[in-house]
Amino acid sequence: MLTGIGELTTNVVVDRDPCGTIHDAAVLVRNGRIAWAGRATDARDAVASGSDSRVRVADAGGRAVIPGFVDSHTHLVFAGDRAEEFAARMAGERYAAGGIRTTVAATRAATDDDLRTRLAALVAEGRAQGTTTVEVKTGYGLDVETEARLARLAAEVTDEVTFLGAHVVAPDHTGSAEEYVDLVVGDMLRAVASHVRWIDAFCEEGAFTADQCRRVLEAGRAAGLGIRVHGNQLGYGEGVRLAVDLGAAAVDHCTFLSDDDVAALAGSDTVATLLPGVEFSTRQPYPDARRLLDAGVTVALASDCNPGSSFTSSLPLMIALAVREMGMTPAEAVWAATAGGARALRRTDVGLIAPGMRADLVLLDAPSRVHLAYRPGVPLVRRVWKDGEELRAAGAP
Repeated sequence: MLTGIGELTTNVVVDRDPCGTIHDAAVLVRNGRIAWAGRATDARDAVASGSDSRVRVADAGGRAVIPGFVDSHTHLVFAGDRAEEFAARMAGERYAAGGIRTTVAATRAATDDDLRTRLAALVAEGRAQGTTTVEVKTGYGLDVETEARLARLAAEVTDEVTFLGAHVVAPDHTGSAEEYVDLVVGDMLRAVASHVRWIDAFCEEGAFTADQCRRVLEAGRAAGLGIRVHGNQLGYGEGVRLAVDLGAAAVDHCTFLSDDDVAALAGSDTVATLLPGVEFSTRQPYPDARRLLDAGVTVALASDCNPGSSFTSSLPLMIALAVREMGMTPAEAVWAATAGGARALRRTDVGLIAPGMRADLVLLDAPSRVHLAYRPGVPLVRRVWKDGEELRAAGAP
């Protein structure tokens, strides 16, 4: 039993409050799942109704509790870094997709142990900041052997693995995009299929055309994978409408949107995942979250943690940026980083604090979730539980 909660964010909608806020609250956990959540004054009856009244009690001391963050877009399996590229952008150079090939070269040369060590460190880094569910993409191998390695390693840390062979055209296929797509939908897809849940494609100038992406995504769907799309990051394009047409779970970036794009999203089940760490790191314009929300689009926030355009694993930072730069309220941003991320992964067991959900909880060293935006850069995550087990500072139970 976690009691003494000053403000509990359940994300169970009550009286038009999407965060389902309960003050002076408590949460009861049994066998890694939420058994009950409500007012602390009702906790005794909740415990008595259970099969075992022996309960360990933790006191939140009036602090806020939120669901664990759901980071639905990351690229955590890679080697090397691109700090020099970042410095060049800050000096005025334009961001382009081609820098991915630098990471591909380093990743191909790395051993499994090298990649596993970096991956574990980044997962632990995210967990220390409250992330309890994470999606991880391949996409820095771009050949059959390395993409299969990345998928296998990612599957060691999460069930939410995405095949992104269509990240950019591999360096050894430059000038022959169609030939490379043949490889992606053929030998590469077969090599990774047993390790992944999703397929993704980068629909963008400098990466792949809408027709090429459609071919990749439809091949993945035929292999039993769910669909995700990188779209409309660097300019206006066809990525959003392709995602909606194919029934994708999410289309990510959504920086440049036409009225037709917004209308298509509003009339679909496809989540618009916004990645403000990219705009922070590339000096592009931030997405207009207010426009999407006002149109009725479901919005998620994710870190896009990667070495090139957003080398941060911090969902609290994404929340602060979304509130400061993208027109979101603190409540909307916290919902987007928890329940929104769950919807982007089509998960029904995380992102909420309600009976039957996984007991993924974050105790903030603050009286309210508003402090995640109000005090940017301050380490406010005090304790984290995943499946009812408290995580240590290093990210392990």
